[in-house]
Amino acid sequence: MIAEDPRPLPFFVYGTLRPGEANHDLFLRGRTLAEEPARLTGAVLYDGPGYPYAVEEPGGTVRGELVTARPEAYEELLAALDRLEEYVPGDPRNLYERLVRDVVRTEGGTARAWVYLAAPRVAARLRATGTRIADGDWLSRR
Repeated sequence: MIAEDPRPLPFFVYGTLRPGEANHDLFLRGRTLAEEPARLTGAVLYDGPGYPYAVEEPGGTVRGELVTARPEAYEELLAALDRLEEYVPGDPRNLYERLVRDVVRTEGGTARAWVYLAAPRVAARLRATGTRIADGDWLSRR
């Protein structure tokens, strides 16, 4: 498991940061070079209180976007997304963990990307009592 990576990596977003969702314009507008459809394999999606959680599970797929930040905006965007997700490296109270995972581009190929996955204690609760989004697409809940 890779916790930190010094290279600027794209972000895989699957919930409120997707185009048309509440946080997209607040956090991503003007800070990205590219946004393209992609999917995270080996994970499933659970409905949260107004936002989703991706939980690692073999055989599952989560749909989202692969977002590449503008180089000059990368550090600021990384810090802003960590704040949004209330992620602090090593904090046991985290709701999400920011991890590097391989993401499949819809146009073909894969990319290493940052993904905010449910922290272990949150994932265990969701597996036990959560509401799974069957098709792995947050946008389909509408």
